[in-house]
Amino acid sequence: MQIHGLHHVTAVTAQAGRNLHFYTQVLGLRLVKKTVNQDDVSAYHLFYADKLGSPGTDMTFFDWPQAGVRQGETDGILRTLFRVSSVEALQFWAERFTKLEVSHGEILAMGAHQVLLFEDFEGQRLGLVCDDADFSG
Repeated sequence: MQIHGLHHVTAVTAQAGRNLHFYTQVLGLRLVKKTVNQDDVSAYHLFYADKLGSPGTDMTFFDWPQAGVRQGETDGILRTLFRVSSVEALQFWAERFTKLEVSHGEILAMGAHQVLLFEDFEGQRLGLVCDDADFSG
């Protein structure tokens, strides 16, 4: 199996319930694991992935209710991109985001790829990138 990128990215949420709704009901990911943060057992660690739990599709969140709102730019990861297989998929998601009132931009070119940039309800910067490469791994 060839993995196309990182195994997973971990972020922070202050609202685990809304996070669960957004990533499962809006984005259609599956909650594949809910555990405690091994470094802070008072917090949950939520793991989302595609319907198969395929490597490289994981997005995880630490549940820290005291987390503040993102402030300006950082020297860290600024946006997490998920792969989709076609421009038609990007169009589907743009229409879905409009219907569900998810903050998003227009489909645009980023290098050799078409992308759709959006944010979750907490301002987590995300995007979908058209990668018509073979998805079978």
